[in-house]
Amino acid sequence: MAAESDAESTHLQAMEEDDAAMDEREMDSESDGDQGMGVDDSDDDDETSEDEKENEAEIQRLEEQLSINAFDYNCHVDLIKLLKHEGELPRLRKARQKMSELFPLTEEIWLDWLKDEIRITEEEPNREKVNELFERAIKDYLCPDIWLEYAQYSIGGMGSAGGIERVRSIFERAITAVGLHMTKGQTVWEAYREFENVILATVQPPPGKIPSHEEQELLNKQLQRIHTLFRRQLGLPLMDMEATYAEYEEWSDQETTEKVLHQYKSALQQKEKYKPFEESLLVAETPKLAEYQAYIDFEMKEGDPARIQMAFERTLVENCLVPDMWAKYTTYLDRQLKIKDLVLSTHDRAVRNCPWTMGLWKCYLQAVERHGGSHQTVSDLFEKALNAGFIQATDYVEIWQVYLDYLRRRVDFSQESSKELEELRGSFTRCLDYIKQDVEERFGESGDPSCNIMQIWARIEALHCKNIQKARELWDSIMTKGNARYANMWLEYYNLEKAYGDSVHCRKALHRAVQCTSDYPEHVCEVLLTFERVEGSLEDWDLAVLKTETRLNRVKEQRAKVVEKEAIQAQQEEEQVEQRRKSRAEKKTQKKFQKRAPFAEKRKAQHGLDQDEWIADAEQAPKRHKGNGEQSKDEHMETEMPLIGNKAPPGYKGSTPSMRKAQQANDQKQSDDKSELRNDDSSVFVSNLSYTLQEPEAKLRTLFETCGPIKQIRLISSNKGTFKGYGYVQFETSESVTEALKLDRQQVDGRPVFVSPCVDKSRNPDFKVFKYNTTMEKHKVFIQGLPFSCTKEQLEEISMKHGTIKEVRLVTFRSGKPKGLAYVEFANEAQASQAILKMDGIEIEGKKISVAISNPPRRQQSKAGGPSRPDAVEPLPFSGHGARGRGRTQLSLLPRSLNRQSGPASKVENGTACGESHESAKPLSNADFAKMLLKK
Repeated sequence: MAAESDAESTHLQAMEEDDAAMDEREMDSESDGDQGMGVDDSDDDDETSEDEKENEAEIQRLEEQLSINAFDYNCHVDLIKLLKHEGELPRLRKARQKMSELFPLTEEIWLDWLKDEIRITEEEPNREKVNELFERAIKDYLCPDIWLEYAQYSIGGMGSAGGIERVRSIFERAITAVGLHMTKGQTVWEAYREFENVILATVQPPPGKIPSHEEQELLNKQLQRIHTLFRRQLGLPLMDMEATYAEYEEWSDQETTEKVLHQYKSALQQKEKYKPFEESLLVAETPKLAEYQAYIDFEMKEGDPARIQMAFERTLVENCLVPDMWAKYTTYLDRQLKIKDLVLSTHDRAVRNCPWTMGLWKCYLQAVERHGGSHQTVSDLFEKALNAGFIQATDYVEIWQVYLDYLRRRVDFSQESSKELEELRGSFTRCLDYIKQDVEERFGESGDPSCNIMQIWARIEALHCKNIQKARELWDSIMTKGNARYANMWLEYYNLEKAYGDSVHCRKALHRAVQCTSDYPEHVCEVLLTFERVEGSLEDWDLAVLKTETRLNRVKEQRAKVVEKEAIQAQQEEEQVEQRRKSRAEKKTQKKFQKRAPFAEKRKAQHGLDQDEWIADAEQAPKRHKGNGEQSKDEHMETEMPLIGNKAPPGYKGSTPSMRKAQQANDQKQSDDKSELRNDDSSVFVSNLSYTLQEPEAKLRTLFETCGPIKQIRLISSNKGTFKGYGYVQFETSESVTEALKLDRQQVDGRPVFVSPCVDKSRNPDFKVFKYNTTMEKHKVFIQGLPFSCTKEQLEEISMKHGTIKEVRLVTFRSGKPKGLAYVEFANEAQASQAILKMDGIEIEGKKISVAISNPPRRQQSKAGGPSRPDAVEPLPFSGHGARGRGRTQLSLLPRSLNRQSGPASKVENGTACGESHESAKPLSNADFAKMLLKK
């Protein structure tokens, strides 16, 4: 090995001397060229001096701004660019150093810095400083170019003792770090082989010379190294690996073994699986987060830890400011790899990139403790977290909880007093002061309204330190901070006293709870009575009953006043709504009368016809009148036209009886056909679809085709042919209806679709589709005040901490937009009660929610056959249609004599008058009609 190193060093030293001589000649020629230039640069010097003054002023401004706010990232970048332009290398080095202490540097900034340092420190003794800088650079991000630059720089120092092994060590670290990079890893492999080929050239004997045994052995070892590098690279899925295989076949004088060929083909197959992801990254725009996430998900399924790590590292190069990605990466390392150096370095990079994210600091603290970090290390890290600048008050409370948990785990409670215990108590005191002063001053809220920190401290004192008196003092402080009105807080205190105190203080706590609780006093009263049943005397029981009855009566009165006040307010609102409705109706009526004014004048003119002319027109009416005094709908319309003084339009031809009979027969046939096609038992009614829904039939067919074979889809349209938003889906069999009803509230183009049974309301007027209970359900809670962005999964995750969830239902408008309301159904009443105590008043995304037992208000039941509202008015009876259909005034314009039925003589049987057959009935003439009217 010594002979190998000496031979390599001698050859490389000769190569470096030749390069140095060439560089010296180039520098001499450049200096000669500069001396030959005789240009007057006085004007340029003046302009340069002015620019230098402006740049210096800008540099001073940036430095002053950084002295005020050291975390201004853009200011750091601008200062470095300006100093580099000015050539201020000492100040530039200092500026880069300050920025690197606060932030990870990008690949471009690191490469500029490294190249400048390499140019400054060309002497051998200063190479260690550059090496240290390279070691810092490779820790920030996964950058193949920095690794390649590091390896190439190390080649320049391989002439020293152990230099070749140092270069090989750096190359090995480089291919471990970035060798799996499909697009850039190949360059590192090629550089490694080139280095070994240079070594091979130095140990290879000249042509014609027979090598000695030692030289031959050295040559074989070097050839084996290059063979091994080729084979290692060919076993990895990299871009352009076919060219590498061709190069290996050309270089090697040996036949490729079956093992190498098998590895190569396997790598080619893997490359085809990764190729779509690499191609999507090439065409995507920065930051390519969705494409990288798909790549990570694929690698997680494959399960190769090295490739998973590579996918995360590549993602974070372009998404370094995405806290969720750092959290996923660190969680994977914590749970799967568990390599101390890798885990801690990644956590450190995460908090340096996203220092405002409390969750990353929390995981970092726990990781340091998990891997045996010193107490000083954890404490220093916690102090850094406090100064990171979180965006919510609750973040500071939670990071304090993590640190206090760590301190509690350090305490040996078997000793009455210890240094760790005193530190824990001192930290609790400091935490409460910090929340009261720093957090409340900054955010205007404590971040710990339920005093969870003090509750934990009280439990520790009672459980571990057996100091129940200190725990009671802490709970007194908790209650004075506005928590005395909550039942769950009193029950927590009661449970603490029950576990570690005595019955006297338990009774005292419950009596205070009865007096102070305002949200759920019934529950507290029940707990007090239960306690007295188990442990109290008769006098205690009587006192408890008296206090609970007094308290509940007072609560009942207060609630009655609130209900009365709400009722008055609701009535006032209804009156205001009714007043606005009447006002709009009056305005609408005025507009109608204004529009009808010209027609009224015209109608007055038409009424000028004399009575004889009117009678002459009326003589034609009996021809269209049935002998039994009844009229069809069409006939009634025709009869009514001349009575209001209107004449038929020019060219109008009335329909003949034969035409009308044919039309009625056609309508009857269509109705019969539809009745044959329709089957309500195998149909469902679909509503709440958008009027502008594109291709509604196709979308309904796609939605319901999984339920069974569809016979037909009937969409309801308006007279103008536009879709009205509802229709019917009829299946081949009635069994499909059950599956179709399960699709109720499914989203179609962002709107929930209502699916209900198909029932004829004319035959079943009492049928109701509403499927939710309208009575009290003690196992279900009603939640209001939810943020509109809250999802069903998020609410389910919050609720499942308090019991078994059977169903979660978010209440929405017909358009699908949330109302901020929800129902959560638990397995039993006890779990629902516990959920109310724990969840009522908590904040979700900054909004405080209220939780109560599900007890919907009763719906107003309408009287049978009467109006549904008390103030509703029965509509006037309407006996016919005008010439244009139903009249606006809902009044019939026929004379009453025509509507009045005859005496007993007009009694009919089977559609004919008494004593007359249908064929012998004579139609009345216009003169007969006139006589009937003149008699009145």
